[in-house]
Amino acid sequence: MPVGTLAYHVVIVGGGAGGLPLATGLARRHRRRGDVRVTLVDVLATHVWKPLLHEVAAGRMDADAHEVDYPAIAYRHGFTFRQGAVRALDRARRVVLVDAVHDEEGEEILPPRELGYDMLVIAVGSESNDFGVPGVAEHAIPIDTPREAERFHRRLLAASMRANARKAAGRAGRVDIVIIGAGATGVELAAEIRQTTRMHAAYGLDRLDPARDVRITLVEAAPRILPPLSEAIAAAAADLLARLDVDVRVGRTVTRVTSDAVHTADGAVVAADLVAWAAGIRAPAWLAGLDGLETNRANQLVTTTTLQTTRDADVFALGDCAACPWPEAGREGAILPPRAQVARQQAAMVVRTVDARLRGRPLPTFRFRDYGSLVSLGELAHVEHHAHTGWHEQQREVPRQSVGRSRQRLRDRAAHDERGE
Repeated sequence: MPVGTLAYHVVIVGGGAGGLPLATGLARRHRRRGDVRVTLVDVLATHVWKPLLHEVAAGRMDADAHEVDYPAIAYRHGFTFRQGAVRALDRARRVVLVDAVHDEEGEEILPPRELGYDMLVIAVGSESNDFGVPGVAEHAIPIDTPREAERFHRRLLAASMRANARKAAGRAGRVDIVIIGAGATGVELAAEIRQTTRMHAAYGLDRLDPARDVRITLVEAAPRILPPLSEAIAAAAADLLARLDVDVRVGRTVTRVTSDAVHTADGAVVAADLVAWAAGIRAPAWLAGLDGLETNRANQLVTTTTLQTTRDADVFALGDCAACPWPEAGREGAILPPRAQVARQQAAMVVRTVDARLRGRPLPTFRFRDYGSLVSLGELAHVEHHAHTGWHEQQREVPRQSVGRSRQRLRDRAAHDERGE
């Protein structure tokens, strides 16, 4: 413990799938002893679990109803929350510089601040990577934040209402939706949108035929959908998407996005009233200039298996923003995949790391245990992969509560498990 201080100060930047469980876990573990002080920093005051954002975008979930309130959780568990974006790091002084916070009118709510630390953990997750494709920034919507998901939903409703009005006036009316990227987010978004459009008649959009008038196209550059998962689960998901009238186009590299179309390298032009970008991720760009810490081409902080950054033993990184070695993968240079369960397991290890540092013991090293993956295709079906037992598929007339229970097993390891267990 540092000389002259009352408690070892751990500052955690980012309250997602790794940062929030780490904050709650550390605070609960050391609350009675008082030997560790925990501060969580996030640019927002609330958090929605990122794997649920496709449901917000499709209009099947209210983001406000599923928000985690950081100040309330901090009070409940005994850590400190500070809102603001990190603008700089001074490693020599061991200080994080947090930017001012402004309201919607631009008025300053909180001034810039400095937070000293004994141990810094960066867990800021990832954001969409447009790979420099022309037109993506102007005409496609990523699904990274609740605000973006809600913006997509508003655009979806507006396009549907315009098409419905044209049909009511006796003219042709159709909505063309293109989702670029057939990873889990893209696949789940396509299925959720189809389920939403099937309910449009209940909300007054009674002239649209969901199958004929709402066209959903899923575009993927890889040879198949769900590239990180097994061939078997990808094939099952592709079959279910076909039953949901989703047009899946694989092996198609997007070269340009315009206001009304998506262009691919083979010369195809796909009409688009609305485009979602889910084709790749990277760590936030500001990490690449963070006081000399080593990063890779995806802006991830390069770490050792102890999750310490390579150039500063007091600065750790976990989750999507960390390039952590994965020796168990059996491939040279392999790093851990950007998955919520990786971040959750790393957070649990860092709780033990703090104990080891306080006692002057060797730090634990991270080993990932794969609990499997769940891809939910709306109310009617989901496909689930179990890392140790293979995969199975549940489809057709699967009650939503069944899918919910499966998804809950993953949520229990994710950011808004407020118990911190």
